[in-house]
Amino acid sequence: MGEKGIAFFSGGKDGLYALHLAEESGIDVPYLLALKTTIGLSPHWENLGPLKTLAEATGKELLTFDMGSGSGALAEFIGSLGVDYLIAGDVLLEDHRKWVEGLAEKAGIDALEPIWGRNTLGLAENMLKDGFEWAIIAVDREKLPHKALGYTFRSKDDLEGFLEAYPHVDPVGEFGEFHTVVLASPLFEERFELEINSVEEGDRYNWLRFGLVRA
Repeated sequence: MGEKGIAFFSGGKDGLYALHLAEESGIDVPYLLALKTTIGLSPHWENLGPLKTLAEATGKELLTFDMGSGSGALAEFIGSLGVDYLIAGDVLLEDHRKWVEGLAEKAGIDALEPIWGRNTLGLAENMLKDGFEWAIIAVDREKLPHKALGYTFRSKDDLEGFLEAYPHVDPVGEFGEFHTVVLASPLFEERFELEINSVEEGDRYNWLRFGLVRA
């Protein structure tokens, strides 16, 4: 019997690319896990409806967990699923990677971080080369302007144009400069377009309420 995993899922590019690489390595990933956080508003969770659409496009089961129950309860939940790996898309944030590793250890499984330590410009270029496309759904208002909301990365030219306009920003937004939703990837049977419904303001982020339209 092959190895199985569960992948953290927010609809963003890093987590889904980590999932893609895990599957490329031969791991079966039947579950996606979306978290309702307790550390402030999440533009991903606020758009859970469209994220369910993305999960359906992968053909995987979307599980949700309220972090109000605590990390211990989350570890117990993950450990009950009969998987071997907890897959996450951390790149440079050591504290979050340690949290994932601790969670996996409590669940009795291994943490898998396929994109950990990558050069972020090369990582963004590889995502595009591998067929990923994504759009910005939230921006840290101290680091990016309102007009960056909805910016879509479909080619290397889009990436280069963005970095030329905002050279101070990490290419994958690893330090919270922006958050994304994936519109196309090898994981989906279809492509999507972003439909902006409204622009909202949070304590730190300007963010979108959005829909996903099949392209």
